[in-house]
Amino acid sequence: MKMLRATLWIAACLIAWSGVATAADEAKAEAKAEKKASDALYVGVKKCKMCHKSEKGGAQFRIWSESKHANAYKELASEKAMEIAKEKGIEDPQKADECLACHVTGHGEPAEMFKSTFVAEDGVGCESCHGAGSKYMKKKTMQGIRDETLKAEDYGLVVPTQETCDKCHNEKATGGKHVDFKEASEKIAHPIPEGYKRGAAAGDEKEEGEGEE
Repeated sequence: MKMLRATLWIAACLIAWSGVATAADEAKAEAKAEKKASDALYVGVKKCKMCHKSEKGGAQFRIWSESKHANAYKELASEKAMEIAKEKGIEDPQKADECLACHVTGHGEPAEMFKSTFVAEDGVGCESCHGAGSKYMKKKTMQGIRDETLKAEDYGLVVPTQETCDKCHNEKATGGKHVDFKEASEKIAHPIPEGYKRGAAAGDEKEEGEGEE
């Protein structure tokens, strides 16, 4: 009987230890994933264009370039922007942090977070909504995320929500003019067609430098 009790006690300890170890391993994995994603750098819309320009692939770059987001920085030089700036005591909207925070991707982040390919004048680019792209921009990574063999969050890829829009479309930045995420996202929808494969297999024309990083 004593032997049986001892055996059961040891087994219980091992099970408990296993549970603690599993939880600790999961916590470490999550922390590692967060660290990996947080190390991501902003690469700029030209890098995104390399794989997102094809009409057959969803024409994401064209849709963005025709949107208000693409002209967000330029808009700060408009007559309307200058009027608003004057009311707020801002001399030049294109140089004011409070304006650039929502008119330029990643404004306010440390300089080392931007690769040389990033251009601030591109306004609100892909990475404003989808996160800094250096970790997820590779074709095999993007395909893995689409195939669900990789997790988007592990590579810093953000799936936009209402909260994403609210960061700039809010009481402070837009005078209370919020956007309805469902309605707004439908206007600029740019999904990759189901079953679409990039590259030669899809008949896409490759641009110089595509897939090199």
